[in-house]
Amino acid sequence: MITWQDFENVEMRVGTVIDVQDFPEANKPAYKLTIDFGDCVKRSSMQITALYKKEELVGRQVVCVTNFPPKQIANFMSECLTTGFLTEQGVVLLRPERKVPNGLRVM
Repeated sequence: MITWQDFENVEMRVGTVIDVQDFPEANKPAYKLTIDFGDCVKRSSMQITALYKKEELVGRQVVCVTNFPPKQIANFMSECLTTGFLTEQGVVLLRPERKVPNGLRVM
């Protein structure tokens, strides 16, 4: 069990994907995402190629953990963790039910 304080320390925010690039240097098929959080833009790598085409991701809102330290993945620096659900078919992105302002924090 975690405490409420533990949960409050995890900063999960919504952002809109503004660019998607292939990531051929990754060990497993992945994309490089550029995500607009309203007050900043961050980059993230995500293994979602099985279920999503690049063009359908642009403009989609996603939920990310934004207060992890940057992580080097191959030659790419990931600045946030894009969240999703691991299914047998691949990762399904976690996103709001309807459009909300970029940067809004999960409560």
